[in-house]
Amino acid sequence: MAHEFNHLELRSTNPDKAAAFYKKLFRWKIQPVPEMHYTMFTAGDGLGGGMMKIAKKEGPPHWVPYVRVVNIRAAVKKAKTLGAKVLADVMDIPGYGKIAVLADPSGTPIGLSEPAR
Repeated sequence: MAHEFNHLELRSTNPDKAAAFYKKLFRWKIQPVPEMHYTMFTAGDGLGGGMMKIAKKEGPPHWVPYVRVVNIRAAVKKAKTLGAKVLADVMDIPGYGKIAVLADPSGTPIGLSEPAR
């Protein structure tokens, strides 16, 4: 199985403002998910994703790409042996599956995604 990108996530200090911007600029479909404090977006036939609020102390706003994996725990373990730092350990996302966020050895964030089977 190829390890393709399957989700993009904007971590912003003002996701509502960002959502309005991208909706007007690209005509993305925006779908708030209030119970998760999250906003989903679809980009036509392209890769979609979500937007979430971060505090300024978490750094500047940034995009995190997610890569689909078959076994997220094994992938996190392997990444750590290769020098990655775990930023957000494996967590369950209701109705989706599991995700984790790492920083590669250069400090760049990358998400891992294991959709439910």
